[in-house]
Amino acid sequence: MKIFHTMLLTLAIFGFGATAKGQLTTGSKVPDFELKDQDGHNFKLSSALAKGPVVVYFYPKDDTPGCTKEACSFRDSFEGFKDAGAQVVGISADDVASHKKFAEKYKLPFTLLADTDNKVRKLFGVPKTMMLPGRVTYVLDRNGVIVHQFNSLTQATQHVEEAMAAIKKL
Repeated sequence: MKIFHTMLLTLAIFGFGATAKGQLTTGSKVPDFELKDQDGHNFKLSSALAKGPVVVYFYPKDDTPGCTKEACSFRDSFEGFKDAGAQVVGISADDVASHKKFAEKYKLPFTLLADTDNKVRKLFGVPKTMMLPGRVTYVLDRNGVIVHQFNSLTQATQHVEEAMAAIKKL
């Protein structure tokens, strides 16, 4: 019984597969938003969706171990997303300069957006986990409807696997 309670506590703490109240879920239409990318240019979701599906992943912080692992995994799979006609967009509260440095250091070929006031994170209802900003990936079809989501703070590279599987189904 003690093991069962420990497992439940672990699941609650790390948020495996959990959906927070108010969080956008599969089947939800994502509201349009606009943020600055790592080059200081405006990125508008509706403009990106006009070109095809978009993978939007929220992550806690640039250049930290888990976030770097996740970003590099998206980088290493980038051609597969591109071949499928999908764009990859990472979002955190870091500013434009931090994103620029992070993208250059790890040669990230995709867009990083600066959500410094967490406006878009709140729009999506991305939960915090253990006081940290959550790590949630959304796969959007070209209509801006969520066709898949994955929520795990600790399984950084699985976000890429989940997103790629969902893109292949579109």
